[in-house]
Amino acid sequence: MPFNAELAQGTLERDRFRHYMIQDAHYLEGFARALALLSAKGHQSEHIVQFAEAARVAIIVERSLHGEYFVDFGISPEEFKATEPTPVCEHYISYLLRLAALEPFEVGVAGVLPCFWIYREVGKRIMKIAHQPNPYQRWIDTYSGEDFEKSVDAVIAVANNLADNASSRDVQLMHRAFRRSTQLEWMFWDSAYRQLTWPCNV
Repeated sequence: MPFNAELAQGTLERDRFRHYMIQDAHYLEGFARALALLSAKGHQSEHIVQFAEAARVAIIVERSLHGEYFVDFGISPEEFKATEPTPVCEHYISYLLRLAALEPFEVGVAGVLPCFWIYREVGKRIMKIAHQPNPYQRWIDTYSGEDFEKSVDAVIAVANNLADNASSRDVQLMHRAFRRSTQLEWMFWDSAYRQLTWPCNV
């Protein structure tokens, strides 16, 4: 995708990355809420701990990585609060919260998995080809790092175990949730690159 290719080369326009960071901060708050809901629905105590910790880490990433970039890009707390989630961001958050709240635990886990897995793979790929020095190095380091890789492997392991023990219907729902979230990941980056917002103000 143009967003990721240009980020790797360090040529991504600041306004595009700035737009992305604001929306990603909105997204991560919603993502953390979805993880917290899944924590409460876990089949085992290990699930409760794992997804509660993942929710905590999502907030920590938002406060550290995004906080640093907010300073660099001159994004004030007032500007962030005044900037609404875009249509894609709002839809993605709402979709994950619906899965976490209303669908079986297995389906909710499948729905949040693409955010972990895709960011890990994209981060590792960009790390290999990134132009140095890169103005987005902190982002690259975050998603290509060993700690993040371990957390992704842990969620993949849970999803696989759940699928092995789920009904055929729930496995189908897991596939559908995974596919839809993957599409929304693509749309999120595409929306950031084009800096899409709501089509009208009412």
